[in-house]
Amino acid sequence: MNWKDSLNFLKLLTKIIVKSFREILWLILIFVFTISLYSQQDTSLTEEPDSVFIMQKSPWFAVLQSAVVPGLGQIYNESYIKAPIIWGGIALLVYGWSYNHELYWDNKKLYLQTENENYRRIRDFYRDQRDLFTIYMGLVYLLNLVDAYVDAHLFDFNVEEDFFTKIPMFNMKLKF
Repeated sequence: MNWKDSLNFLKLLTKIIVKSFREILWLILIFVFTISLYSQQDTSLTEEPDSVFIMQKSPWFAVLQSAVVPGLGQIYNESYIKAPIIWGGIALLVYGWSYNHELYWDNKKLYLQTENENYRRIRDFYRDQRDLFTIYMGLVYLLNLVDAYVDAHLFDFNVEEDFFTKIPMFNMKLKF
């Protein structure tokens, strides 16, 4: 197998992967939309006007607060222990980023002065580590937003015990 055959094989493989990805994406979209169509029911006849559920916490307000100051959405949701965990994780990642950035610049200067191949490899290693820490910081930030949204959405979720059996009841209904 020569170089051109390998290149043609890779082009064909990428076309197949992209085409199958599109088909999977369409199937997921169809599945999501059909579930949402079946989940809508008219409950106006069975509910009384006094029993309308109003959420105590706004999920999007929690996300907005966490977007401005990470951890603030968790404080809004009264999950006070999560905010210092997020702050500590971000502080650790910022420290790792700055440490790798400093070593990257030191080895870059040494490589430019001596043009030693070892310094170039070490420089590339610390650059890659710094970039990984950047990705990790972005993931922690996004997980902070997702946690604030989910926590605010489930703030009113109640698990009560049955009075007679002392077994927790989850009050969830699934209809197909």
